[in-house]
Amino acid sequence: MSPPRRVLFLLLTGLLVVILAYGASRLARPDPGTMPRTSLSVAQVMGQEASPSGFARAREPRPFVFPRDHGPHPDFRTEWWYITGNLRSPGGAPFGFQITFFRNALKPEEPVGSSPWRTRQVYMGHFAVTDSAGEGFHAFERFSRGALGLAGAQSRPFRVWIEDWELRGGGPEGTDFPWTLGIREEDVALRLRLSPAKPLVLQGDEGLSQKGPEEGNASYYYSFTRLEAEGELELPGGTEAVRGTAWMDREWSTSALSPGQVGWDWFALQLADGHDLMYYQLRREDGSADPLSKGRWVRPDGISRLVEKGEVSLRVTERWRSPVDGAEYPGGWRLELPREELSLRITPLLPDQELRLTFRYWEGAVRVEGTRRGERVRGRGYVELTGYAEAPATESPERRIGRTGRDGWPES
Repeated sequence: MSPPRRVLFLLLTGLLVVILAYGASRLARPDPGTMPRTSLSVAQVMGQEASPSGFARAREPRPFVFPRDHGPHPDFRTEWWYITGNLRSPGGAPFGFQITFFRNALKPEEPVGSSPWRTRQVYMGHFAVTDSAGEGFHAFERFSRGALGLAGAQSRPFRVWIEDWELRGGGPEGTDFPWTLGIREEDVALRLRLSPAKPLVLQGDEGLSQKGPEEGNASYYYSFTRLEAEGELELPGGTEAVRGTAWMDREWSTSALSPGQVGWDWFALQLADGHDLMYYQLRREDGSADPLSKGRWVRPDGISRLVEKGEVSLRVTERWRSPVDGAEYPGGWRLELPREELSLRITPLLPDQELRLTFRYWEGAVRVEGTRRGERVRGRGYVELTGYAEAPATESPERRIGRTGRDGWPES
């Protein structure tokens, strides 16, 4: 990351609340009238002081071995399998999607006892679909414990699941591409086959992504920046055949943010000329960008390089206010990368792509227009914004369909 961005603060606080409050195999999404309130901030939960001793930490680069590293790393406190993408129907209707599987260890040691329910691993899933043509945004979450096969992760065969939400490897040993993704919640479902159009890239320093200056305030992080995606999307209005491109991030860590860091703005952009750009900007209390903000530029042939904070100019061009409480998010950007002679305008497909689940953050599909080396360029991508609205929403966390205006991708 991306920063330990995959809303780790949601994971750590939400999972702990759920385990203590419910203790069931499938943990029901809370009723809006009984949703817990929290005063925890991103910095409090993701900081080094919030992580107990006994867990492994990301301190130095390490060799990556596959398919082993597609699977879980239980010695670390948390990790995620995170896929976003932009899809089109045969008629050209644009859709965005996000699916994230989170694993969180409640304590370093295994629990004592003989109960088959015992586990120190808890899983959370977030699933969202942006229906730009239908002016809708659908968001869901699930919690489950890593026991009795209810949720889990494994490397051989590769599989990550929360009940019937599943990401699975292919081939005779279940470790090869294409991977299959199958998610259903109420009347929204997504079934995709995913194949890499480029090899994976290691983020940061050979896969070590430093987020804070302290030793161990880092994650191990790699990405598939361009996956070919094809399958079906089911919405309340019917089922569409879809195809497009996706992006997968994998991270695991124990602590990340440092004092003074309050959130991040993360960008995953896929340009029509074959280039990809990931950039995350860690925000400090005064609104400035932390020096440890960074990213990666990936060429069409898969060769990539580190992008330092000083190389990027990022300016907010629009603002959007949440209808929940007026919390203000960026709603448009101008991003420039002079070394690549790149200037981009980034615009959300829908202004309102705020996930109002147990906790709130904004994550949504965007379109990209601009120039590179004097030539016009277009593209698509995803943006995640955390730390702008800490409190849970008061409306139903089970499902929200926001109607915020019609938008779509420009024709290529």
